Amino acid sequence: MRNWYVVIFLGLLIVISFLIWGEWFTELFGEGGINAILNDFGQWAWAIGILFLIADLFLPLPATIIMSGLGFIYGPFMGGVLATTGNFLSGLLAYGICRSLGRSGALKILGEQDLLKGEIIFNRNGGWIVAISRWLPIIPEIISCMAGLNQMKLKTFCIALACGSLPFGFTFAYIGYAGVEHPTTALAISAGLPFFLWIAAQYILRRLINKDV
Repeated sequence: MRNWYVVIFLGLLIVISFLIWGEWFTELFGEGGINAILNDFGQWAWAIGILFLIADLFLPLPATIIMSGLGFIYGPFMGGVLATTGNFLSGLLAYGICRSLGRSGALKILGEQDLLKGEIIFNRNGGWIVAISRWLPIIPEIISCMAGLNQMKLKTFCIALACGSLPFGFTFAYIGYAGVEHPTTALAISAGLPFFLWIAAQYILRRLINKDV
C-alpha cells in the first residue's frame, strides 16, 4: 500500500508544479519559442535541449515541444538522437536518485512487505511498465522513481528505458522537422513501438546475456 502512497505523493508534486508554472513554461516554449531559445545558444543548442529535457524531471517543461525543437534545428535523425538522449537521461536520473537511497532507505519509506512486493513487480514486469509508459504525461517520472526505489535491476531498467525513449524522441523530432500539425499516426507509432522493441530486447537478452532479464 505504501508504494501507492509514494506514487500519489509524487503525482501530486508534479501536478502542483504544473498548476503553478506549467502555463508559463508552455507559453515560453510554445509557438516557435523553443526554436528561438535554442538558436540563441548557437552551437550549444543541442546541449541546452538535452539539459531542458533532463530538467523536465524537476520542472513542468513541455518535453514534447523541446524534442520537436531539436528536430526542427537538427533534423529528424540527429534531432531524434538528441531528443532520445535527453529523455533517457531524465529517466535514468530519476531512477538513480531513488536507487541511491539503497535498500535501507527504501525499507524506511515502503516497509519490508511493500518493498518485497514492489521488487517482485519491477523485476518481473518492470521492463514492460518502463518501456510502455514513456509516452504518457507525468507517469514516466513516477515510474522511473518507483523502479529505483524498488531496486529494479539497472541493466533491465536501462534497456526498457531505451525501448520507450527511442520511438518517443524520434517521433517528436520528426514532428518538429516536418511541421506535422495533426500527428495522429506518429503518436500511435510512438505509443505502440516500445511494446515490440521490448519484446525484441527480451529475446536478444535471453540469447546473448544468459537469460537475466
